Amino acid sequence: MAMGLFRVCLVVVTAIINHPLLFPRENATVPENEEEIIRKMQAHQEKLQLEQLRLEEEVARLAAEKEALEQVAEEGRQQNETRVAWDLWSTLCMILFLMIEVWRQDHQEGPSPECLGGEEDELPGLGGAPLQGLTLPNKATLGHFYERCIRGATADAARTREFLEGFVDDLLEALRSLCNRDTDMEVEDFIGVDSMYENWQVDRPLLCHLFVPFTPPEPYRFHPELWCSGRSVPLDRQGYGQIKVVCADGDTLSCICGKTKLGEDMLCLLHGRNSMAPPCGDMENLLCATDSLYLDTMQVMKWFQTALTRAWKGIAHKYEFDLAFGQLDSPGSLKIKFRSGKFMPFNLIPVIQCDDSDLYFVSHLPREPSEGTPASSTDWLLSFAVYERHFLRTTLKALPEGACHLSCLQIASFLLSKQSRLTGPSGLSSYHLKTALLHLLLLRQAADWKAGQLDARLHELLCFLEKSLLEKKLHHFFIGNRKVPEAMGLPEAVLRAEPLNLFRPFVLQRSLYRKTLDSFYEMLKNAPALISEYSLHVPSDQPTPKS
Repeated sequence: MAMGLFRVCLVVVTAIINHPLLFPRENATVPENEEEIIRKMQAHQEKLQLEQLRLEEEVARLAAEKEALEQVAEEGRQQNETRVAWDLWSTLCMILFLMIEVWRQDHQEGPSPECLGGEEDELPGLGGAPLQGLTLPNKATLGHFYERCIRGATADAARTREFLEGFVDDLLEALRSLCNRDTDMEVEDFIGVDSMYENWQVDRPLLCHLFVPFTPPEPYRFHPELWCSGRSVPLDRQGYGQIKVVCADGDTLSCICGKTKLGEDMLCLLHGRNSMAPPCGDMENLLCATDSLYLDTMQVMKWFQTALTRAWKGIAHKYEFDLAFGQLDSPGSLKIKFRSGKFMPFNLIPVIQCDDSDLYFVSHLPREPSEGTPASSTDWLLSFAVYERHFLRTTLKALPEGACHLSCLQIASFLLSKQSRLTGPSGLSSYHLKTALLHLLLLRQAADWKAGQLDARLHELLCFLEKSLLEKKLHHFFIGNRKVPEAMGLPEAVLRAEPLNLFRPFVLQRSLYRKTLDSFYEMLKNAPALISEYSLHVPSDQPTPKS
């Protein structure tokens, strides 16, 4: 009973306490607090959403940047792979091209079979007839022209050579008498070279070229260094060399007596008082460049001109003519002036023999038809003039009597000379004509050079020259040409050298090439009229006209 009453009382009390009317203020604020809380929660939620959006945008931006970097890296890697592949392919193509070029030079050197086969065939690759379809005079006209205008020059050349050789012998002997053998350069006998000594000179006035070798005083010697001896030289300096002045024992330092002051009562056992050489340190006395052991061309020019002037003063009273220097850029360009007003030019060229061969270093540089980079004064041009003369003499022995090879060269040289006077000099010279002839002599059979084939061989010579001009390539006859007979005795270094392209300036100088090509075709165009005119108007007692 009591427990039941307690439970009823507990229920009543609980009901009274939980009735809403008993606590009006507290219960009235609950809804307001909930709304504020909800509003704050909504605002916070919005902030969280905005932050989430910002983070998502940041993540997207970073992902885009990462993807871009990966793409750039991939493209760089692909480009590197492509570049490596391209470089490898370019290298392979270059090697293949060089192999083809070497093969072509070995198997297709010289004039084309079409040009060698006949005078009316076409040259391959020219896109037309040889010589642009221009025709040369016939055999009868050429023969008549040669007899009336050129043949007489041979007799005139012989008389000129005989006179000049006697005079030059006397002049060099006077020069030697003025030199001190212990301190001065020693001058040797002259050597006749070029067209006057190869019997194809036709241009007037007749001009003799004489090499004058010289050697240093003891105990010195000249040590030549060719461009093909392992030195790194520019392409335009190929064919040149330098000459080092050394002592006879191979050392550039002289005996100690040349560097030490000996007492008056002391004498060097190797050199007496009268045979002591100047010290090697004073290289200017040996015509070397400043602070150099290499021979200087300018020093040689000054020495040679001074020596010739002194020698002429010693013998001038014996002759009834005057001697003067000609071209300023050539140390041995001389001119004999007769009282009658006539003159006779000739060249005395100081040269240095290359070892024991017939190669000679020429002191002065040739004048080029265009401006170029000036060469060093220690660069010497290597001349093959003596070898060229020997080759022509040796070849003549195997050719038929009255062979027309020199006649072809004389006619071509005559046409070139007249054309140069009409339009001015070009990049083509008589040396290029001779080089082309030497190549043909090596390619043709001896029977092909009979006198009756003058017109065919002249046409072939001009075809060869045209082909060389169009290809801008005319190889030097001796350098790198292993087809030259061994009997010529060329140095092995010259035979092993790379072929030297005499037409290389045409590759670099387009204006010179265009002028030369135009002048060449103009020469061919004028040839028939020029030959006919000189054949008709030149009397038989005056073989060549005076210019």
